[in-house]
Formats: sequence, C-alpha cells, structure tokens
Amino acid sequence: MTKDLQPIVESYLADPTPSNREAVVLAAIPLVRSLIGKLTIPDTPLASREDLENGAILGLLQALDNYSLDRGTPFISYAYGRVRGALIDYLRSIDALSQKRRRQLGQAQQAMQVLRQMLGAEPEDQDVADYLGLSIEDYHGLMVDAQSRFALSLYENAEDQQPVLETVPFEGAMDAFDQIDKDSMHTYVESLIDRLPERQQHILALYYYENLTLREIGQILNLTEARISQILGKTLLGLRTQLGRIGARAA
Repeated sequence: MTKDLQPIVESYLADPTPSNREAVVLAAIPLVRSLIGKLTIPDTPLASREDLENGAILGLLQALDNYSLDRGTPFISYAYGRVRGALIDYLRSIDALSQKRRRQLGQAQQAMQVLRQMLGAEPEDQDVADYLGLSIEDYHGLMVDAQSRFALSLYENAEDQQPVLETVPFEGAMDAFDQIDKDSMHTYVESLIDRLPERQQHILALYYYENLTLREIGQILNLTEARISQILGKTLLGLRTQLGRIGARAA
C-alpha cells in the first residue's frame, strides 16, 4: 500500500488537480478501512461505516493539504495519525456511552488495580466481574465498550494525548507517529506488555503492529470477533490503569 500511495501523492503535489486529488483518496481507502476495522462500531445510526469513512477521509485530505516532501516522511506515515485522529474526534462527538457506563469503566479500572495488588497477578475476568457485582456477560459487554472507546487512543493521560502504545519501538513501524522521545517510557511500556499473558501480547501485536482487524485476529486465533474485542478492551483498560498511575505520580 505504501509503494502504491506515495507516487500518487507526489503526482498530486506536482499537479494538484481535482482528478489527482481523487486518485490519492482512492489509493488511501485501504488505510481508512484498516483503521475503521479496528473499531467496535457503536450502536448508533450516526456511526455507520459510511459516516466513519467520510470522517476519516476528511482527516486524510487535511493531511494531504499539509503534507510536504521536505518532511522526508512517507505520506502514509504522516497521514496515519491524522486519519486516526479524525476518527477519534468523530467518535467522541457521537459518544453513545451513558454517564453510568463511563462511570462503570472507571470502576473497572479501579477494580483491576486493587485486584492486581491483592493477587500479585493479572485478575481473571470472573474476579473483576465479582468485585464489580456484575455477571460475567455484563462484564464482557463492558470490555467491548472499553475496546470501542480506547482502541484508537491509548493515551498516557487525559491532558497529554500521545498514544502510549506507539512509544514501543517495533520493526517496520511507520516512523512519522508523534512519538514520545523518552527511553524510560519505552522501557516502561515494554515491561508492562511483557508481563501480560501471551495471548494478550499476541493480540496487541496483531492489532497494532500487524494492523489486522478484529475479524482477522479472530480467524487467526479461532475466536469470535466479539471475544477479541473483549480481550483487547480488558488489555487496554489495564494498561491505561497502570499508565495513569505514572501520570498521577508525576503530577
């Protein structure tokens, strides 16, 4: 996809005609759909795939208007963060989670932290569900909401909207992400991921580094798309909890 997109972008920059601009959009559709495929779509008429694609394409066009070859960065790397940002902004604008549901997510974060300290290990789903007074089915539903809410934006804290997972160096990463240039943070995030169960590490790698969708990961691991969403939601919520503790200590 990178090899196909870059020369089309360069052709547009050399000759910014409407037809060349449209060619960029068409060539970037796989990038747009890959990012949308990472989402559990909220159950609202405002979050159709067409709406999400339109929002993502607006981000893509903004990236195209601000891109310059002088950056020395492939366009796909530059555009990735801006397309993702447009999706995050759109989903926030139509956030379908009720105040009660958002409060439950916060309670789940606290429960994971308390149980992790009590058990000295990652708590099982049933442990957290029992602590919260939820059935296992309701808890799994809450984790799907967590995946939908946090998957594209695992931030260090609410003020510094730097995607923390992107601070983890990995082979072949698109190098234009606005990464935190702190070796200590790299090491800390890597250590958190290294402590996760092997399956959760595998899912994170497939989701963030191999850019697979929930459906594709489910096919590889022989699990349903919903179950992948649950596991990923739990993983993201747990990482946010631990990273939030670092932010609180630094405040």
